[in-house]
Amino acid sequence: MIRTLTNAALLAAAPALLLASGAQAQDAGQSAGQSAGKWSFTLGAATDNRSKDASKSDGDPYVYGVAEWESASGLFYGSGGLETIDGGGSKLESELVVGVRPELAGFDFDLNVAHKYRFDANPGYDDDAWEFTADMKRSIGPASARLRLQHSPDGTGSTKAWTWVALRGGWDFTDKLNVSAEVGRRDQDNSVDYTGWNIGASYALTRNLEAHLRWHDTDADVPGEQYKGALVAGISVSF
Repeated sequence: MIRTLTNAALLAAAPALLLASGAQAQDAGQSAGQSAGKWSFTLGAATDNRSKDASKSDGDPYVYGVAEWESASGLFYGSGGLETIDGGGSKLESELVVGVRPELAGFDFDLNVAHKYRFDANPGYDDDAWEFTADMKRSIGPASARLRLQHSPDGTGSTKAWTWVALRGGWDFTDKLNVSAEVGRRDQDNSVDYTGWNIGASYALTRNLEAHLRWHDTDADVPGEQYKGALVAGISVSF
């Protein structure tokens, strides 16, 4: 079922990709005097490293940093990041991303490809993976929604191909406070299939500093911290 959704979503994303190609040609023809884009940076820490509602740090705190470049039009971007983890003997993971953020029919899209690498993993451990992500987002007043589709043909460790489909809804109670909830399903070859969910809030302490508090949980009946429910607190600074 999820594989069928994957193919359908990729077909649905084709118009956005065509739109992005047209915009790329337009960008290329603009005068050299236009800005070459901008950089932004984010540093953060949290009590647990949660991805798709499962822990990547075995329930322990982690830190991360991301640098992102965005084109002058806002269409194209690339980023590089590092985060601490606990998996396969590795304590540090890198991520390199390239993508486009087109707009189509009142929706915002984010289509990207990422390469992840785990440093100093145990011998024989599959320490890298490619991931493909397609987000479709819409905001109306204080309300927002996002549909996310992610797929990897070969994950890290013993996990082979996996697919994640998730729906998130959010509400801006003030210009500083946002509350959101998400539910998703992950199908994995040679690993655990599960449904995950989370609910929480983010609060802008200043223009650059944000606090986060979120509950994550899954229905996976597996011993250990990876799939266990947890309340995760974090903070991030952007500049």
